[in-house]
This record gives sequence, C-alpha cells and structure tokens, in this order.
Amino acid sequence: MSFIRPEVATLLHRWRGVMTGAAIALLGLWWALSSTGLLGWIGWPVLATGLALAFTGLQRLRFVTGRGGPGVVSITEGQVAYFGPLTGGVVALSELDRLDIDHSGKPGHWILHQSGQPPLTIPLTAENAEALFDIFAALPGLSTERLLAQMRPRGAHIAVIWQRETTPARLTLTR
Repeated sequence: MSFIRPEVATLLHRWRGVMTGAAIALLGLWWALSSTGLLGWIGWPVLATGLALAFTGLQRLRFVTGRGGPGVVSITEGQVAYFGPLTGGVVALSELDRLDIDHSGKPGHWILHQSGQPPLTIPLTAENAEALFDIFAALPGLSTERLLAQMRPRGAHIAVIWQRETTPARLTLTR
C-alpha cells in the first residue's frame, strides 16, 4: 500500500535528479558556512558537486518530452535497439555516423544513421527514450544545449544534431 498518490510519485520521480543535487548542495553549503576545520573546507566541493548534479538533473528533465509513445528503447552493451509496432532495429554506438531529429511527424523522431544500415527512427515519446540522454551526451563533440534546443519543435523540419568527424585519408609518398 502506497501513501503517495501515483501522480505525485511520477512527479517526484521526474524531479529526482534536481532534488538530489539541491539536497547535496544544501548540505555542502551548510558544512561550508557552519563548520570549521576540515569539514568546512570539504563543504565547498560538496556544494559544487550538488550544483553540478542539479544542473544535470535539469537537463535530463528538459530531455523528456512525453511518454506513452509507440515502441520500446533498449540500451545494452553499446547498442541502441528500438522495438516498435511497425519498425525497429539496432545501431551500434561505436558505428553511429549521424544523429538527426525529425519534427515532421507526431511525435517527433530521433534518426540514428549507421553506414551500411537503414536509418533507425525512434519516437521521442517511446518507452525508455529518456535513457538516450546519457548515450547522446557521451558522443564526442555533441553540445547538450544544442541538443535540448533542437528538441523544441519549430515547424516540420529535420535538424542534424551531431555528425561524426571524418578524418581525411592522408597520402603517403614513397620513394
């Protein structure tokens, strides 16, 4: 038996990263301002860590656009898999060439490109789609703020979020 209504539990679950970071930041601030000696000095890094965690929690909160969309996202051992009612597929993260967002459909879709494979489209509202935030944030050179800004639809369009930098082949001259 739960003493918390399901709507409140869902809201608390969504905000858990921000609340955890804020609690750690408050603890660090309290240690830094009220303690002397070593604990007072440790309070400042704890405060900074809490603020960083709260900021990351806010970014995760902005990444979630909804729930109840078609299909399920699964992430295991460096692969993103999408199992949908009409389409599906798997993309290896080490082989990911480009990440797009398509706002022409309802809901919008992530488009993951891997050379030699058809593009994998994942609805923004698919079950477990919020787990993609960590995967996308780990892409080299990806701007998280650009990613979050492009998630807000501004008409039907496709935007390139990230593209792997390809190093040009070097010519070697032999004598």
